[in-house]
Amino acid sequence: MNCQKHLFSLDESHHYLNCAYMSPMLTSVEENGIKGIRRKQNPWDITPEHFFTDSNTLRSLFGELINAQQQDIALMPAVSYGLATVAKNIDPAKGREIIIAGDQFPSNVYAWKRFCQEHDCQLNIIDPPTTLNQRGQQWNKHLLNAINEDTLMVALGNVHWTDGTLFDLNSIGQKVQNHDGYFVIDGTQSVGALPIDIQQIQADALICAGYKWLMGPYAMTLGYFGERLQNGIPLEEGWITRKNSEDFSRLIDYEDDYQPGAQRFDMGERSNFVLVPMMIEALKQILRWDPKNIQEYCKSITTDLVQELPKYDYKIENPDWRGHHLFGIRLPEHIALDELNHKLEEHNIHLSVRGSAVRIAPNVYNDEQDVTALLEVLKDVATNNT
Repeated sequence: MNCQKHLFSLDESHHYLNCAYMSPMLTSVEENGIKGIRRKQNPWDITPEHFFTDSNTLRSLFGELINAQQQDIALMPAVSYGLATVAKNIDPAKGREIIIAGDQFPSNVYAWKRFCQEHDCQLNIIDPPTTLNQRGQQWNKHLLNAINEDTLMVALGNVHWTDGTLFDLNSIGQKVQNHDGYFVIDGTQSVGALPIDIQQIQADALICAGYKWLMGPYAMTLGYFGERLQNGIPLEEGWITRKNSEDFSRLIDYEDDYQPGAQRFDMGERSNFVLVPMMIEALKQILRWDPKNIQEYCKSITTDLVQELPKYDYKIENPDWRGHHLFGIRLPEHIALDELNHKLEEHNIHLSVRGSAVRIAPNVYNDEQDVTALLEVLKDVATNNT
Protein backbone atom coordinates (compact mmCIF):
# COMPACT_ATOMS: atom_id res chain seq x y z
CA MET A 1 0.00 0.00 0.00
CA ASN A 2 1.26 3.48 -0.90
CA CYS A 3 0.65 6.78 0.85
CA GLN A 4 -2.89 8.04 0.24
CA LYS A 5 -2.27 11.73 0.97
CA HIS A 6 -3.55 12.65 -2.51
CA LEU A 7 -7.09 11.75 -1.40
CA PHE A 8 -7.02 14.48 1.26
CA SER A 9 -6.45 18.25 1.31
CA LEU A 10 -3.74 18.34 3.95
CA ASP A 11 -1.34 21.24 4.31
CA GLU A 12 2.06 19.89 3.25
CA SER A 13 3.83 21.98 5.90
CA HIS A 14 2.11 20.10 8.75
CA HIS A 15 2.82 16.60 10.06
CA TYR A 16 -0.49 15.30 11.36
CA LEU A 17 0.13 12.12 13.38
CA ASN A 18 -3.04 12.38 15.44
CA CYS A 19 -5.86 10.36 13.87
CA ALA A 20 -6.76 9.11 17.35
CA TYR A 21 -7.90 12.68 18.03
CA MET A 22 -9.78 13.21 14.79
CA SER A 23 -9.17 12.14 11.20
CA PRO A 24 -8.76 14.70 8.44
CA MET A 25 -11.55 14.62 5.90
CA LEU A 26 -11.28 12.74 2.64
CA THR A 27 -12.01 14.98 -0.32
CA SER A 28 -14.70 12.56 -1.48
CA VAL A 29 -16.39 12.64 1.94
CA GLU A 30 -16.37 16.42 1.88
CA GLU A 31 -17.98 16.39 -1.57
CA ASN A 32 -20.73 14.06 -0.38
CA GLY A 33 -21.44 16.39 2.52
CA ILE A 34 -21.77 19.39 0.21
CA LYS A 35 -24.09 17.42 -2.06
CA GLY A 36 -26.18 16.53 0.98
CA ILE A 37 -26.48 20.18 2.04
CA ARG A 38 -27.53 21.22 -1.45
CA ARG A 39 -30.04 18.39 -1.69
CA LYS A 40 -32.49 20.28 0.51
CA GLN A 41 -32.61 23.13 -1.99
CA ASN A 42 -35.20 20.98 -3.80
CA PRO A 43 -36.99 19.07 -1.04
CA TRP A 44 -39.46 17.53 -3.48
CA ASP A 45 -36.59 15.36 -4.70
CA ILE A 46 -36.32 13.74 -1.27
CA THR A 47 -38.84 10.91 -1.31
CA PRO A 48 -39.99 8.66 1.56
CA GLU A 49 -37.73 5.93 0.16
CA HIS A 50 -34.68 8.11 0.80
CA PHE A 51 -35.37 7.98 4.54
CA PHE A 52 -34.45 4.28 4.43
CA THR A 53 -32.13 3.44 1.53
CA ASP A 54 -29.00 5.30 2.58
CA SER A 55 -29.41 4.25 6.22
CA ASN A 56 -29.56 0.60 5.18
CA THR A 57 -26.57 1.02 2.87
CA LEU A 58 -24.62 2.40 5.81
CA ARG A 59 -25.65 -0.56 7.97
CA SER A 60 -24.50 -2.99 5.30
CA LEU A 61 -21.12 -1.32 4.89
CA PHE A 62 -20.38 -1.28 8.61
CA GLY A 63 -21.60 -4.86 8.85
CA GLU A 64 -19.16 -5.85 6.11
CA LEU A 65 -16.34 -4.15 8.00
CA ILE A 66 -16.94 -6.05 11.27
CA ASN A 67 -18.56 -9.25 9.88
CA ALA A 68 -22.14 -8.58 10.96
CA GLN A 69 -25.52 -8.50 9.24
CA GLN A 70 -27.26 -5.31 8.18
CA GLN A 71 -30.04 -5.77 10.71
CA ASP A 72 -27.51 -5.95 13.57
CA ILE A 73 -26.44 -2.31 13.10
CA ALA A 74 -27.95 0.83 14.67
CA LEU A 75 -27.25 4.46 13.73
CA MET A 76 -26.45 6.68 16.69
CA PRO A 77 -25.09 10.15 17.49
CA ALA A 78 -22.34 9.23 19.97
CA VAL A 79 -20.67 6.34 21.77
CA SER A 80 -22.26 7.48 25.03
CA TYR A 81 -25.68 6.99 23.42
CA GLY A 82 -24.79 3.46 22.37
CA LEU A 83 -23.39 2.49 25.77
CA ALA A 84 -26.43 3.97 27.52
CA THR A 85 -28.56 1.77 25.26
CA VAL A 86 -26.58 -1.28 26.34
CA ALA A 87 -26.85 -0.30 30.00
CA LYS A 88 -30.63 -0.06 29.67
CA ASN A 89 -30.90 -3.58 28.28
CA ILE A 90 -28.55 -5.86 30.18
CA ASP A 91 -29.96 -8.12 32.87
CA PRO A 92 -28.46 -7.16 36.26
CA ALA A 93 -29.38 -10.57 37.65
CA LYS A 94 -26.65 -12.21 35.57
CA GLY A 95 -23.82 -11.01 37.81
CA ARG A 96 -22.61 -8.62 40.48
CA GLU A 97 -19.53 -7.09 38.90
CA ILE A 98 -18.61 -5.06 35.83
CA ILE A 99 -14.97 -5.18 34.72
CA ILE A 100 -13.26 -2.32 32.88
CA ALA A 101 -9.64 -1.38 32.20
CA GLY A 102 -8.03 1.45 34.13
CA ASP A 103 -7.99 4.89 32.50
CA GLN A 104 -10.60 3.98 29.90
CA PHE A 105 -12.22 6.74 27.89
CA PRO A 106 -14.90 8.39 30.10
CA SER A 107 -17.86 7.33 27.94
CA ASN A 108 -16.98 3.71 28.67
CA VAL A 109 -16.78 4.40 32.41
CA TYR A 110 -19.60 6.77 33.34
CA ALA A 111 -22.30 4.48 31.93
CA TRP A 112 -21.14 1.63 34.16
CA LYS A 113 -20.65 3.79 37.25
CA ARG A 114 -24.28 4.85 36.95
CA PHE A 115 -25.40 1.27 36.30
CA CYS A 116 -23.57 -0.02 39.37
CA GLN A 117 -25.06 2.74 41.53
CA GLU A 118 -28.57 1.89 40.36
CA HIS A 119 -28.23 -1.90 40.57
CA ASP A 120 -25.98 -2.33 43.60
CA CYS A 121 -23.14 -4.01 41.75
CA GLN A 122 -19.37 -3.51 41.83
CA LEU A 123 -17.23 -1.73 39.25
CA ASN A 124 -13.93 -3.60 39.12
CA ILE A 125 -11.25 -1.40 37.51
CA ILE A 126 -8.19 -3.36 36.38
CA ASP A 127 -5.35 -0.85 36.36
CA PRO A 128 -2.27 -1.29 34.17
CA PRO A 129 0.86 -2.80 35.73
CA THR A 130 3.19 -0.26 37.26
CA THR A 131 6.19 -1.73 35.44
CA LEU A 132 6.70 -1.16 31.72
CA ASN A 133 8.28 -4.59 31.23
CA GLN A 134 5.73 -6.82 29.44
CA ARG A 135 3.09 -4.30 30.48
CA GLY A 136 0.51 -5.17 27.83
CA GLN A 137 0.83 -8.92 28.31
CA GLN A 138 0.51 -8.62 32.10
CA TRP A 139 -2.46 -6.27 31.83
CA ASN A 140 -4.29 -8.79 29.67
CA LYS A 141 -3.55 -11.56 32.18
CA HIS A 142 -4.93 -9.45 35.02
CA LEU A 143 -8.12 -8.80 33.04
CA LEU A 144 -8.58 -12.48 32.25
CA ASN A 145 -7.95 -13.48 35.86
CA ALA A 146 -10.61 -11.03 37.06
CA ILE A 147 -13.41 -12.75 35.11
CA ASN A 148 -15.39 -15.22 37.19
CA GLU A 149 -18.91 -16.42 38.01
CA ASP A 150 -19.77 -13.00 39.46
CA THR A 151 -18.92 -11.16 36.24
CA LEU A 152 -21.93 -9.44 34.75
CA MET A 153 -20.03 -7.67 31.97
CA VAL A 154 -16.62 -6.76 30.62
CA ALA A 155 -16.44 -3.40 28.83
CA LEU A 156 -13.23 -2.59 26.94
CA GLY A 157 -11.72 -1.03 23.88
CA ASN A 158 -9.88 -3.19 21.36
CA VAL A 159 -6.88 -0.95 22.04
CA HIS A 160 -6.44 1.40 24.97
CA TRP A 161 -7.15 4.95 23.86
CA THR A 162 -4.17 6.51 25.66
CA ASP A 163 -1.32 4.32 24.43
CA GLY A 164 -2.64 1.68 22.01
CA THR A 165 -2.24 -1.30 24.38
CA LEU A 166 -3.85 -4.21 22.55
CA PHE A 167 -6.43 -6.27 24.42
CA ASP A 168 -6.88 -9.92 23.47
CA LEU A 169 -10.59 -9.76 22.69
CA ASN A 170 -10.76 -13.37 21.53
CA SER A 171 -9.52 -14.80 24.83
CA ILE A 172 -11.43 -12.29 26.95
CA GLY A 173 -14.62 -12.78 24.98
CA GLN A 174 -14.39 -16.56 25.28
CA LYS A 175 -13.99 -16.43 29.06
CA VAL A 176 -16.85 -13.94 29.41
CA GLN A 177 -19.04 -16.29 27.36
CA ASN A 178 -18.05 -19.23 29.54
CA HIS A 179 -19.48 -17.34 32.52
CA ASP A 180 -22.57 -16.14 30.59
CA GLY A 181 -21.61 -12.48 31.00
CA TYR A 182 -21.96 -9.61 28.55
CA PHE A 183 -19.04 -8.42 26.44
CA VAL A 184 -19.15 -4.80 25.25
CA ILE A 185 -16.53 -3.13 23.04
CA ASP A 186 -15.82 0.53 22.36
CA GLY A 187 -14.31 0.24 18.89
CA THR A 188 -13.67 3.95 18.37
CA GLN A 189 -9.87 3.72 18.46
CA SER A 190 -9.50 0.58 16.37
CA VAL A 191 -12.33 -0.17 13.94
CA GLY A 192 -11.31 1.05 10.52
CA ALA A 193 -7.56 0.66 11.08
CA LEU A 194 -7.39 -2.73 12.81
CA PRO A 195 -9.20 -5.84 11.55
CA ILE A 196 -12.00 -7.06 13.80
CA ASP A 197 -14.46 -9.95 13.50
CA ILE A 198 -17.45 -9.49 15.77
CA GLN A 199 -18.44 -13.15 15.43
CA GLN A 200 -15.02 -14.34 16.47
CA ILE A 201 -14.78 -12.15 19.58
CA GLN A 202 -18.38 -12.99 20.56
CA ALA A 203 -19.24 -9.46 21.68
CA ASP A 204 -22.79 -8.51 22.62
CA ALA A 205 -22.27 -4.92 21.49
CA LEU A 206 -19.66 -2.86 19.68
CA ILE A 207 -20.03 0.91 19.51
CA CYS A 208 -17.82 3.00 17.27
CA ALA A 209 -17.66 6.76 16.69
CA GLY A 210 -17.27 7.63 13.03
CA TYR A 211 -14.98 10.65 13.10
CA LYS A 212 -11.66 8.98 13.90
CA TRP A 213 -10.45 5.80 12.16
CA LEU A 214 -13.65 5.45 10.12
CA MET A 215 -12.86 8.78 8.41
CA GLY A 216 -16.43 10.02 8.79
CA PRO A 217 -18.09 13.17 10.15
CA TYR A 218 -18.61 14.17 13.76
CA ALA A 219 -21.94 13.17 15.43
CA MET A 220 -22.19 9.87 13.54
CA THR A 221 -21.74 6.62 15.48
CA LEU A 222 -22.39 3.03 14.46
CA GLY A 223 -23.41 0.31 16.86
CA TYR A 224 -23.55 -3.46 16.61
CA PHE A 225 -26.04 -5.21 18.88
CA GLY A 226 -26.03 -8.98 19.20
CA GLU A 227 -29.02 -11.27 19.48
CA ARG A 228 -29.25 -11.08 23.28
CA LEU A 229 -29.87 -7.32 23.12
CA GLN A 230 -31.97 -6.96 19.98
CA ASN A 231 -35.31 -7.31 21.74
CA GLY A 232 -34.46 -4.54 24.16
CA ILE A 233 -35.97 -1.12 24.85
CA PRO A 234 -34.54 1.89 22.97
CA LEU A 235 -33.60 5.19 24.59
CA GLU A 236 -36.20 7.01 22.50
CA GLU A 237 -39.40 6.02 20.71
CA GLY A 238 -38.94 7.20 17.14
CA TRP A 239 -41.57 6.78 14.47
CA ILE A 240 -39.10 5.54 11.85
CA THR A 241 -37.99 2.58 13.96
CA ARG A 242 -41.52 1.13 14.05
CA LYS A 243 -42.86 -1.60 11.82
CA ASN A 244 -44.31 -0.37 8.48
CA SER A 245 -42.87 3.13 8.90
CA GLU A 246 -41.96 3.04 5.19
CA ASP A 247 -45.63 3.83 4.42
CA PHE A 248 -45.91 7.53 5.28
CA SER A 249 -49.66 7.52 4.55
CA ARG A 250 -50.28 5.15 7.47
CA LEU A 251 -48.04 6.53 10.19
CA ILE A 252 -51.04 7.19 12.43
CA ASP A 253 -51.80 3.47 12.38
CA TYR A 254 -49.61 3.26 15.45
CA GLU A 255 -47.49 0.13 15.68
CA ASP A 256 -46.36 -1.61 18.83
CA ASP A 257 -43.73 -3.62 16.94
CA TYR A 258 -40.35 -2.29 15.90
CA GLN A 259 -38.38 -2.69 12.71
CA PRO A 260 -36.32 -5.91 12.82
CA GLY A 261 -33.01 -6.32 14.62
CA ALA A 262 -31.06 -3.41 16.05
CA GLN A 263 -32.94 -0.73 14.10
CA ARG A 264 -35.10 -0.12 17.17
CA PHE A 265 -32.05 1.52 18.75
CA ASP A 266 -31.60 4.10 15.97
CA MET A 267 -31.46 7.75 17.00
CA GLY A 268 -34.19 10.16 15.95
CA GLU A 269 -33.64 11.72 12.51
CA ARG A 270 -31.20 8.92 11.72
CA SER A 271 -31.73 9.52 7.97
CA ASN A 272 -29.59 12.68 8.14
CA PHE A 273 -29.17 13.61 4.47
CA VAL A 274 -25.79 15.24 5.06
CA LEU A 275 -23.97 13.01 7.56
CA VAL A 276 -25.17 9.62 6.32
CA PRO A 277 -23.87 10.05 2.73
CA MET A 278 -20.56 11.27 4.17
CA MET A 279 -20.29 8.21 6.39
CA ILE A 280 -21.17 5.92 3.49
CA GLU A 281 -18.39 7.33 1.33
CA ALA A 282 -15.91 7.07 4.21
CA LEU A 283 -16.72 3.39 4.82
CA LYS A 284 -16.49 2.57 1.13
CA GLN A 285 -12.97 3.97 1.12
CA ILE A 286 -12.00 2.11 4.30
CA LEU A 287 -13.20 -1.14 2.73
CA ARG A 288 -11.26 -0.43 -0.46
CA TRP A 289 -8.10 0.10 1.58
CA ASP A 290 -8.82 -2.81 3.98
CA PRO A 291 -7.89 -2.38 7.68
CA LYS A 292 -5.29 -5.15 7.38
CA ASN A 293 -3.44 -3.09 4.77
CA ILE A 294 -3.82 0.08 6.85
CA GLN A 295 -2.27 -1.65 9.84
CA GLU A 296 0.65 -2.91 7.75
CA TYR A 297 1.19 0.52 6.22
CA CYS A 298 1.32 2.18 9.63
CA LYS A 299 3.81 -0.45 10.75
CA SER A 300 6.01 0.13 7.72
CA ILE A 301 6.32 3.90 8.15
CA THR A 302 6.98 3.74 11.90
CA THR A 303 9.51 0.87 11.98
CA ASP A 304 12.58 3.14 12.04
CA LEU A 305 11.05 5.32 14.75
CA VAL A 306 10.29 2.32 16.95
CA GLN A 307 13.80 0.92 16.51
CA GLU A 308 15.57 4.24 17.14
CA LEU A 309 13.74 5.70 20.12
CA PRO A 310 14.82 3.13 22.75
CA LYS A 311 18.42 4.19 22.05
CA TYR A 312 17.47 7.55 23.56
CA ASP A 313 15.72 5.98 26.57
CA TYR A 314 12.17 6.32 25.26
CA LYS A 315 9.90 3.43 26.20
CA ILE A 316 7.51 1.75 23.73
CA GLU A 317 5.30 -1.29 24.26
CA ASN A 318 6.23 -4.61 22.63
CA PRO A 319 4.62 -4.62 19.15
CA ASP A 320 2.75 -7.85 19.97
CA TRP A 321 0.77 -5.92 22.59
CA ARG A 322 -0.03 -2.64 20.88
CA GLY A 323 -1.47 -1.25 17.67
CA HIS A 324 0.70 -0.04 14.81
CA HIS A 325 -1.84 2.70 14.08
CA LEU A 326 -1.87 3.95 17.68
CA PHE A 327 0.87 3.61 20.27
CA GLY A 328 2.31 5.55 23.14
CA ILE A 329 5.87 6.51 23.93
CA ARG A 330 6.99 7.29 27.45
CA LEU A 331 9.64 9.95 27.88
CA PRO A 332 13.03 9.74 29.55
CA GLU A 333 12.91 11.31 33.00
CA HIS A 334 15.09 14.27 32.01
CA ILE A 335 12.71 15.50 29.27
CA ALA A 336 10.14 18.11 30.26
CA LEU A 337 6.83 17.64 28.50
CA ASP A 338 6.35 21.39 28.07
CA GLU A 339 9.63 21.67 26.21
CA LEU A 340 8.75 18.74 23.96
CA ASN A 341 5.38 20.28 23.14
CA HIS A 342 7.09 23.56 22.26
CA LYS A 343 9.49 21.77 19.88
CA LEU A 344 6.64 19.86 18.26
CA GLU A 345 4.70 23.06 17.68
CA GLU A 346 7.77 24.72 16.16
CA HIS A 347 7.95 21.94 13.58
CA ASN A 348 4.18 21.70 12.95
CA ILE A 349 4.02 18.17 14.34
CA HIS A 350 0.62 17.26 15.75
CA LEU A 351 0.32 14.63 18.50
CA SER A 352 -1.66 14.20 21.71
CA VAL A 353 -0.64 13.53 25.28
CA ARG A 354 -3.05 11.11 26.93
CA GLY A 355 -2.43 9.80 30.41
CA SER A 356 1.29 9.11 30.85
CA ALA A 357 1.98 8.62 27.15
CA VAL A 358 2.76 10.78 24.15
CA ARG A 359 0.34 9.22 21.68
CA ILE A 360 1.39 8.61 18.07
CA ALA A 361 -1.46 7.86 15.69
CA PRO A 362 -0.50 7.67 12.00
CA ASN A 363 -2.70 6.72 9.09
CA VAL A 364 -2.54 6.26 5.34
CA TYR A 365 -2.19 9.99 4.62
CA ASN A 366 1.14 10.03 6.50
CA ASP A 367 4.49 9.15 4.97
CA GLU A 368 8.07 8.57 6.07
CA GLN A 369 8.74 12.32 6.04
CA ASP A 370 6.10 12.89 8.73
CA VAL A 371 7.58 10.20 10.95
CA THR A 372 11.16 11.33 10.30
CA ALA A 373 10.25 14.87 11.34
CA LEU A 374 8.94 13.52 14.63
CA LEU A 375 11.96 11.27 15.16
CA GLU A 376 14.37 14.16 14.67
CA VAL A 377 12.56 16.30 17.26
CA LEU A 378 12.49 13.46 19.80
CA LYS A 379 16.19 12.76 19.29
CA ASP A 380 17.04 16.44 19.56
CA VAL A 381 15.11 16.89 22.80
CA ALA A 382 16.67 13.77 24.31
CA THR A 383 20.27 14.65 23.46
CA ASN A 384 20.11 18.36 24.32
CA ASN A 385 18.68 17.80 27.79
CA THR A 386 21.05 15.20 29.16
